[in-house]
Amino acid sequence: MPSAAKRVHFSPPSGFGPLPFSNGVLVGETFYMSGHLGLNPATNKIPANVEQEIRFMLDSFRGTLSRAALAMEDLVLVQVFCPDVSLFEQFNSVYRTYFSQDFPARAFIGSGLLLLGAHFEIQGIAVKRTSAKGRARKRKT
Repeated sequence: MPSAAKRVHFSPPSGFGPLPFSNGVLVGETFYMSGHLGLNPATNKIPANVEQEIRFMLDSFRGTLSRAALAMEDLVLVQVFCPDVSLFEQFNSVYRTYFSQDFPARAFIGSGLLLLGAHFEIQGIAVKRTSAKGRARKRKT
């Protein structure tokens, strides 16, 4: 891994102990995010309500982006793993509310069982945006 890589960590849910990964790694302008589940932050458990699980997961995902000084609009690729693809439309109805502009490229992947009985796991790649002024300067050099 390049020495300039910046890792973003947050505390794992209680009972997990230290986990052998970073929640995200920033290399240059590209941020690679590990998988996030929809754990209720108060209980560290998957809620029974699927919509609530999706919101917890996306809030956690957005929080990790924020700690890297990024936003949902900076995402360029998202992968969602789901053991029950019949939840596709329910997922989409919540997911679309987390974006104010264009959506990133995305795969919704039917998977086997997920940790803790989760219905979804999400991971992604984001790229830091440069300002229009910064892009103009780079072209001139």
